[in-house]
Amino acid sequence: MKYSLRLGRISGIKIEIHWTFLILIAWVIFTSLRTNTESQQIMWSVLLILAVFVCVILHELGHALAAKKFNIKTTSITLLPIGGLAQMEQIPEKPKEELVIAFAGPAVNLVIVALLYPMTGISSSSELQELNSKIESGNFITVLMIVNFWLAIFNLIPAFPMDGGRVFRALLSFKLGHVRATQIAASVGQVLGIFFIFFGFFYNPFLTFIGIFIYLGAGSESVYTQTRSMLQGFTVKDVVMHEVPCIDKNASLKEAVYQLLNSQNKNFVVTDAGKPVGTLNRDQIIKALHEQNDKILVDQIKDNALTYFPTEAPLDKIWREMQKRKQHVILVADNGKLEGIVDDENLAEFILIHSSTQGSAR
Repeated sequence: MKYSLRLGRISGIKIEIHWTFLILIAWVIFTSLRTNTESQQIMWSVLLILAVFVCVILHELGHALAAKKFNIKTTSITLLPIGGLAQMEQIPEKPKEELVIAFAGPAVNLVIVALLYPMTGISSSSELQELNSKIESGNFITVLMIVNFWLAIFNLIPAFPMDGGRVFRALLSFKLGHVRATQIAASVGQVLGIFFIFFGFFYNPFLTFIGIFIYLGAGSESVYTQTRSMLQGFTVKDVVMHEVPCIDKNASLKEAVYQLLNSQNKNFVVTDAGKPVGTLNRDQIIKALHEQNDKILVDQIKDNALTYFPTEAPLDKIWREMQKRKQHVILVADNGKLEGIVDDENLAEFILIHSSTQGSAR
């Protein structure tokens, strides 16, 4: 995720913190100062936030370890003001697998609650109700336990992209299938997102932020699943472009701009003596124009990563790989011979045409 600071790795998983997390800490300090809160109280509040986000990391690692059992790799965990985001290489489509992975996160929070409870010295619910609202050394563990309990409950709300939305989809998938279950679960998630946004205007602006996140996340999940389903059954040969737009690595940026403006191509294969050595896209050209002069060589700004797939490769797999690697172009080759390319532009056109064809057939 852009604008994230890498904290380290755990079991090969990158742990990152998004810059917006700092806004949360700043907001807590600002609101505390406005209400003339004691400096010691502010310190305990900030420590609580940091402790909660350690618990969030453990929550996301719960998902990651459960996914690992089903041979699904988690590449990174990013901390956001509203929680954590585990980036997996693929989404499980088997309902049982998704149920296990989705429940694993809240289960970690409940385990933390069970571990912290003996340290609180609380023996009844009435003692919890009498808990001082101020966070201090005497009640820090108790508050942390309560927060973990509500994290587990909140995450089980049936709204994407939270765990409850995935549990809801998995349960629906047993009878309705993955795509239809996603559509229903995403719609429910968006309704709940609107509900949060509405109430956030009257009670707490943070609810509005959460509502927007839920609404956009649910829509994104629905589009992703429908697109992937639409591409299933097709192969690379159904969309490959045999006329490969090439540009020599020793060409100047000025020449690259000329080719960009004088063709419909937005992506190019960079060659050396006719052999592919990289790729170049419109965004790279524009960025280079902004940061450097038009006399630099294409070789200095090209993307050196080259990915090859055969013509019989499943198209949904190609699309997932391009999404995961953030690549604009993949090369198509059979028996060592370059057959053409697939880029994000013609893939998007294929999706648009195919969806229109499906719509007219109904």
